[in-house]
Amino acid sequence: MQNSSLDLARLAAMDTADALRLLKGVRDAALAGRRPRVGPRADIDESWQRMLRRGVDPDRDRRAGLLPLEEIERRRHSSPLLEVLPVLREGLVAMADAAQHIMVVADAEGRLLWREGSAAVLRKGDAHGFVPGADWQEELVGTNGIGTPLVSRRPVQVHSAEHFVSTHHTWTCAGAPITDPRDGRLIGVVDISGPLSTMHPATLALVTSVARLAEAELRNRHHQSLDALRSVASPLLARLGGRALAVDANGWPAAVTGMAPPGRLSLPKQVGAGRTWLPSLGMCTIEPLPGGWLIRPDEACPRAPEPGRVVLDLSLPRRPSVTVTGGSGSWSHELSPRHAELLYVLATRRDGRTAAQLAQDVFGDPTRTVTVRAEMSRLRRHLAQVLAHRPYRFTEEMEVEVVVPDRPEELLPHSNAPAVRLGRVP
Repeated sequence: MQNSSLDLARLAAMDTADALRLLKGVRDAALAGRRPRVGPRADIDESWQRMLRRGVDPDRDRRAGLLPLEEIERRRHSSPLLEVLPVLREGLVAMADAAQHIMVVADAEGRLLWREGSAAVLRKGDAHGFVPGADWQEELVGTNGIGTPLVSRRPVQVHSAEHFVSTHHTWTCAGAPITDPRDGRLIGVVDISGPLSTMHPATLALVTSVARLAEAELRNRHHQSLDALRSVASPLLARLGGRALAVDANGWPAAVTGMAPPGRLSLPKQVGAGRTWLPSLGMCTIEPLPGGWLIRPDEACPRAPEPGRVVLDLSLPRRPSVTVTGGSGSWSHELSPRHAELLYVLATRRDGRTAAQLAQDVFGDPTRTVTVRAEMSRLRRHLAQVLAHRPYRFTEEMEVEVVVPDRPEELLPHSNAPAVRLGRVP
């Protein structure tokens, strides 16, 4: 009978060889379908189950081809991670070098872009394929400190035989995902890795803190860019009559006149000057500004005809999106993990759900209605013409399609929502 589960402090306090034997026993039991006396940690168990469902070989070190140098450089210079690389270096490299670790930064596809730290450990990393351009997606190389946080969207520490693939058992790592606060996109992972003897239970907390500092730096840069846009737009808006606002490229308002300040607007993927329909404002005229767009809602025709089709695309595990198509054209919006869960429930329960029912579907707790109402309010800013409430639902005239992964078990793999877990059952 399983009567306890592992924790990092316990592993760190153990002799390295004893910890390795214990973890191998837990892993061997999981691979054999047995319930070990000591169970794996929750994040590790979830990852192992994903690997078993995908048929990843636990004893074979699979590697994809390295990206060519020119592609690595292209990704480095186009990634938002480049903006926060100094923050990551300042927070982690000196510590990593002293602790016989290396810092690794990967993009949202699990491709390693930068690595720095102890020269001796860098050489050991070479043997594991821990090199720039390598692909460390979980589905390819198993449970690890880069691919697993990309799937779970949570910080994860993976020690020794907690790695699903046995060739990585001499390694310990801790990784935290980094999200761009400007648009909510997952942009990559920062990871600290090294030999087993360097494991410390505080490593995960440190990596998580530095990842949050990186996100704060992106947020500060965003505020600075909004201030610059505001300085340009405010004099212009002061001369205009009626409703108008200036937004940045991600839809965040910098200045407003003639209307209450809205939240972030959902803009088309390809924004251009001219007339277009925006979900929360209706038909609008859009003009370019330095660093953003001037948007003037059409007073004579405030709303476009009701859109007729919604496609909820959940086929890409880390890039869920919704596309709305109607008489005024189509537009897409990338979804946060929580919003993807909520829309999945509503798409599969067309009769609608109360706040308490959604709380049960998503959190397994019908009392969490305050959280549900807040998230649905944010969703309806983007989908005002598509979502109704009391109960929450897609409007009856909408045609709704859900695009799911080829493998049912890969449906929103980060999610622990009861409704999503049910949807993974073939």
